Amino acid sequence: MNRKEALKTMAVAGIGSLALPAFGSSAQPLEPIPMKGNINHSVCQWCYNGMPLEDLVKAAKAMGIKSVELLNAEQWPVALKHGLTCAMAYGSPIGLTKGFNDPSLHAQLLKDYTLNIPKAADAGLKNVICFSGNRNGLTDEQGLENCARGLEPVLKLAAKHNITLCMELLNSKVDHKDYQCDHTEWGVKLAEKTGMDNFQLLYDIYHMQIMEGDVIATINKHKKYIGHYHTGGVPGRHEIDESQELYYPAIMRAIAATGFKGFVAQEFIPAKDPMTSLAAAVKLCDI
Repeated sequence: MNRKEALKTMAVAGIGSLALPAFGSSAQPLEPIPMKGNINHSVCQWCYNGMPLEDLVKAAKAMGIKSVELLNAEQWPVALKHGLTCAMAYGSPIGLTKGFNDPSLHAQLLKDYTLNIPKAADAGLKNVICFSGNRNGLTDEQGLENCARGLEPVLKLAAKHNITLCMELLNSKVDHKDYQCDHTEWGVKLAEKTGMDNFQLLYDIYHMQIMEGDVIATINKHKKYIGHYHTGGVPGRHEIDESQELYYPAIMRAIAATGFKGFVAQEFIPAKDPMTSLAAAVKLCDI
């Protein structure tokens, strides 16, 4: 199950009751990884949903990871009580196929984010995720206009609470057919159209390698608009090891060289022992 399917399940079952196929994994914490301090590490919970959240949090903390993310408001306290944060929080259960490019959803999205943004701020969180939604026949310009209009009141509310809204860049070629925010340039145009500093992009390296490649050059060109990063092996979205086409140490060095102080989250689906793979990915990315 990919994240689109996971979010669809969450929307039907209610946020907080998501179930994904279990991974055979050991929840035993591994040895701490000596961190160099150039990258703030996070991990996306949905990739390890076969493991109880608290076990994942404990294992992540033992490795030196600072955040477990893509959690809803009911889940944030699990990370917080163990001294971790949620570097990218959910603000609405609507999902990613339906988003701010659909004016019929603007009222509901505003209601959802009005409820959850103050909660996120009270929990000490800084970033909340959002999505464009699928095109459903919209042109790029129509999608930009609709998104900007729907985001305006949400961004104003978020600014009052020192929260940044990050729209995720996803590929529409393999995983998320018809998704509108599928190229960095489109996301940058939206950021410019909003005119708000607290709107940024979640640059998913896996997705953008599939859609446009040229990852390091894009990061350098659009660093001003990128507020968060996700990883994943290409092809297949599995481990970011020698089995895939991206060389993550070079990408991490490029991210650090931009002066980026946010988080980089592991978002690959383990094909091997999950905690061993997670520890290896963090070590690889800790440049």
